[in-house]
Amino acid sequence: MIGWGLRILVALGLLGSAWVHWVVWEDWARYDDEVGPMFLVNVGVGVVIAVAVLAWRGHWLPELAAVAFGAATLAAYALSLTVGFFGVEEQFRTDEEVWGVITEVGCVLFGLALLALRFNIPRRGARGRQGARA
Repeated sequence: MIGWGLRILVALGLLGSAWVHWVVWEDWARYDDEVGPMFLVNVGVGVVIAVAVLAWRGHWLPELAAVAFGAATLAAYALSLTVGFFGVEEQFRTDEEVWGVITEVGCVLFGLALLALRFNIPRRGARGRQGARA
């Protein structure tokens, strides 16, 4: 039951990030030849990984992909806040930026929790059976 809840949260994070990138692409990124295509890739990849997380429960790869997606997207955003990312310099002022960070942090945290559940990584001092599947 916990595994499905985490799967849904990961998928919502991925779809939320995809939606934010679509909105930003519609707003301004489609006019940027360097960053615009990356925003569209983020939309498509976010949807594909979300479907994989929900549908392909027998393997850890979609969960790892969700964590990597969230981390890579957060890293690109952090670059845009600090030194710039392909000429884009953000200032963390829009609703899209806030929701993007929330959804991508969700991808990372809930994805890591799902991986920990899959591999039954116990908390310090806790005991559990080995090999449990999420």
